[in-house]
Amino acid sequence: MSTDIIINADYSEKRAAFLEDGRIMELFIERTFNQRLAGNIYKGRVENVLPGMQAAFVNIGLERNAFLYVEDALVGFADEEIAEDLVANSKKKKPKINDVLKVGQEIVVQITKEPIGTKGARVVTGLTLPGRYLVLMPSVNYIGVSRRIEDPTERERLKKIAEKIKPQQMGVIVRTAAEGQTEKNLKRDTKYLLRVWEKIQRKAGSVRAPALLHKDYDMVSRIVRDYFSEDVNRLVVDSRAEYERIREMLGTLSPKMRRRVTYYNSNTPVFDYFGIEPQIEKALKRKVWLDCGGYLVIDETEALVSIDVNTGKYIGSTNNLADTVLKTNLDAAKEIARQLRLRNMAGIIVVDFIDMESEDDQQQVLDLLQAEVKRDKVKTNVVGFTQLGLVEITRKKVKRDLDETMQKTCPYCEGAGRILSEETVAINTERQIRNLLQNRDEVAAVLVIVHPSVAALLIGSGGANLKRLEEETGRTIFIKGNQALHLTLAQIIIGSEEEVKAKAVPVKEGQRLQLVVEEPHATNPKDGIARVEGYVIDIVNGGELVGQLVEVEITRVFRTYAKGKIIQFNGESSDNIDTRFIAVVE
Repeated sequence: MSTDIIINADYSEKRAAFLEDGRIMELFIERTFNQRLAGNIYKGRVENVLPGMQAAFVNIGLERNAFLYVEDALVGFADEEIAEDLVANSKKKKPKINDVLKVGQEIVVQITKEPIGTKGARVVTGLTLPGRYLVLMPSVNYIGVSRRIEDPTERERLKKIAEKIKPQQMGVIVRTAAEGQTEKNLKRDTKYLLRVWEKIQRKAGSVRAPALLHKDYDMVSRIVRDYFSEDVNRLVVDSRAEYERIREMLGTLSPKMRRRVTYYNSNTPVFDYFGIEPQIEKALKRKVWLDCGGYLVIDETEALVSIDVNTGKYIGSTNNLADTVLKTNLDAAKEIARQLRLRNMAGIIVVDFIDMESEDDQQQVLDLLQAEVKRDKVKTNVVGFTQLGLVEITRKKVKRDLDETMQKTCPYCEGAGRILSEETVAINTERQIRNLLQNRDEVAAVLVIVHPSVAALLIGSGGANLKRLEEETGRTIFIKGNQALHLTLAQIIIGSEEEVKAKAVPVKEGQRLQLVVEEPHATNPKDGIARVEGYVIDIVNGGELVGQLVEVEITRVFRTYAKGKIIQFNGESSDNIDTRFIAVVE
């Protein structure tokens, strides 16, 4: 089976798709708006100790304090392979959290679970530093070999090498990627990890809590380190800078793999060229069609995921109903294993296969499902059929699922459905702009009309994102917010700079307008905000006049907003005013 890794690296978002024979099996997404925190090491300060929960809250400098269990305050592991291999069944009486930690105490911790929703990150004090072939554990004297390496002879060989190269009073875990590797490669990995640990120790001794001591690899680097092995046919990346960085990284990790890295340079976006975008769209849908004509219905809730299998359009080639059912269920088993990885579904998954009377058929479906989930790097357990005839699966939650990453609860239907998030719409709009401007040298300027929350992301803090986009495209770009426009829609108008500016900026300096103050300014509450055709007017000292009609003179005009000063306050409430009314004072 041919496996390819395709990486799309934009400024706002990096995506990596794992393809097997052209079908997407896994998708990794990392955004500048919401970067990954798991694996990061912090110097934190204990804020609260909770004896009733046997846990503590630690301030590590994030929005919410991190959560530390008493067991994790003694020994914890931030790597899944360690959790599988290291069994810590202490016969001693478990200590209490207030015997281990005190309020105000400074400790070094590592994030093992991302903050999700209202929950803060989960942390441990047993640090782990993963390399390509080894994981270094500075606080535990231990040697382990990944359970995924099943050959007893190879396990023994790797364990002996680990004993020779292991630093004193430290532990190492031999990772799956080390299978077949030489002692020289493992020793090189150890030296690199020791240098990283020494750097962390030096920083920990020179800073006060809360402080970040070590940032884990970004998504592209983790993929190269953990997934780009001999069984991968090629890695294709559409960023020249990332291409050079990957090759430099492989020069240390695995020089011979550099020849399998390809730089993609074409006007057609790389995910479109490999047919990945339509597959991502399908992965967000509730119904998934099977190759045989049957289909799955996937419903995700906070408590569990339910998957229903249906024959759909498949009627079989014989008159034997049992064969038709078995064929549909076998196809479903393969697709379910794929969907678990692609959507990153976790927790309890309940599958309602089509009823099978034959126990042999049931076992055949279970065997195929178990074989398929073995290819999943995330710990997945097929429990089997329940008394109600449902198949129960458990899968460890290590990150947000695809649905949470790319979508948000729809504000228009109050949670009954899902729509694309502002981040996704903003990123998609940037792509549309770049695609629209390809081979259109006659276009000098662009006006983008979007929902105000999307406009804010496109403009960025201090206009940073807008400036970057203009530098990339070589065009003047106007961003205009329109509250009436659906959150997921974008209107793009192109033309000369004069034509576009006339549509984008509906006011001019010295003009007087009667406006209703809609809301206080987000970062300067003393000022008020009004809008003319979606264009923002920043009214100086108008923050306390929300809902009131005021006469304003425009003093400064910018591409994304204008400044105005109050000439006259009429004292009228918006209850008596048609807020669509804007009078130009001659």
